[in-house]
Amino acid sequence: MSLSRVETEGARAHRLARLLRYTQMATFRRRDYVTLGRTFHINIAAAIMFLARASQIQSLIRLAVALAIFTAWTRPAMADQQQRPFSFQVPKNDSAKAKALADQLAALSPRVNREDTELLAQCAYATVSELRREYRMFGTPIFNNFLIYHGLRKRGYCYQWSEDLLVALDKLKLTSLELHWGEYDPGTWRENNCIVVTAKGQPFNRGIMLECWRHLGHLYFGPVVSDWEHYVENSAYAHFVLGRSAASNASGTNHRVAFQRSIVAKRKASD
Repeated sequence: MSLSRVETEGARAHRLARLLRYTQMATFRRRDYVTLGRTFHINIAAAIMFLARASQIQSLIRLAVALAIFTAWTRPAMADQQQRPFSFQVPKNDSAKAKALADQLAALSPRVNREDTELLAQCAYATVSELRREYRMFGTPIFNNFLIYHGLRKRGYCYQWSEDLLVALDKLKLTSLELHWGEYDPGTWRENNCIVVTAKGQPFNRGIMLECWRHLGHLYFGPVVSDWEHYVENSAYAHFVLGRSAASNASGTNHRVAFQRSIVAKRKASD
């Protein structure tokens, strides 16, 4: 009886040991499975994050390229708007003439910017129209000089037309055109002045002249070499005019033109 009990207890112990080993093996396999599962999920998550980051990088690169293209496309327009904040009211009667002037200026050279020619032509006709009202031109050019001589008009001599026009055109800061000061028979009572416009780097005699006085405040233009008055360049006086353009007295230089001497003397005495 005692031996049978011992055998029975031994069998139970053996079954308990086998059960324990099975439990340990199952636990090990379960843990191993869980570990492998975690590793698998971690790898999947890492792959997803990598793909997401790669997608974000590609999106950022595409966005950067798009911004670069947009900036390059809009920069000239923005720069042009900043550089050219000008707007001129050209009289309707002068619209066709302004276009013809722009065409002649554009024909000076293939390097001339068409926008420059249009801007200069519009500014020239708008400025001359405004000066014509300001000067109150009357009669003939010589008679108008007579009125200025006697103090009945303040401005309107030939050089004053050219000075005011030069200052207005210079403010445009055109990049493909240059402005020159022209003189006919300088130093005499017959002297007349004009502005000559050339393509950048061209000589004076290749330019288009802008003259206001002979036609009583109506702009005339044409090739300077074809004019019956033979103009020469005076670059020093052009620099002088532009250098003192900010001064309140816009014209105090004594040019010897018809009926001018006394009015200049009066102005100097009153300064």
